[in-house]
Amino acid sequence: MAGIAKKKKVQRNFNVVLILFAFLFFTVLIQQFFQLQNQPKKVTSVETIISDDVAKYTPVLRQELEKVNLEEYTVVLAAIMQQESRGKGGDPMQASESAGLAPNTISDPQQSIRQGVKHFQNTLSYGTKKKVDFPTIIQAYNMGIGYIDFVAQNGGKHSEDVAKQFSSIQVDKNPAVYNCGGDQNNFRYPFCYGDFSYTSKVTRNIESLTASNPELPGLLVDL
Repeated sequence: MAGIAKKKKVQRNFNVVLILFAFLFFTVLIQQFFQLQNQPKKVTSVETIISDDVAKYTPVLRQELEKVNLEEYTVVLAAIMQQESRGKGGDPMQASESAGLAPNTISDPQQSIRQGVKHFQNTLSYGTKKKVDFPTIIQAYNMGIGYIDFVAQNGGKHSEDVAKQFSSIQVDKNPAVYNCGGDQNNFRYPFCYGDFSYTSKVTRNIESLTASNPELPGLLVDL
């Protein structure tokens, strides 16, 4: 009988410990729950960096793109304009050279937009023909059609390393021109032909535009 009583006492003690443990466990859980509820919530957002001038020209870009059935690239062209000029000056698309002219020869923003759309259309068409990825097409707006050929011969996908290789080749052809103005502190140096980081910058602009202007046509390609 004494043995049975002892076992019952041990069992009771065990049950008491188990109940206390469960109580403490749930108390801690409840405290953590309320602590989380009372913590200030972090709000994440994409910083809006698009200038008012680019926003002003965006409807014009869309109208010009609609003429060639490419209105889904409105956000891309606006992002390119942001990178090229922030919408400033008479050649906001920096399209003079694509027309065979000296830089900033175009002084009419409407003409700049028309030429910029034409340059992008040609780049997109050629890039599609050569089966390169879309980031290559964006980079080619900055580096020219020749970049598409180079990427097509080197795997078909853009990267900053590939852009640097292409830039280096062009620098070697004309080092007196493509020398970053002799400024070795320039982030591009020694890859002074074009901007090897151009696609990355335009992509960030696209993200900002998309976040702040949901009414713009959606981009149907992968970046």
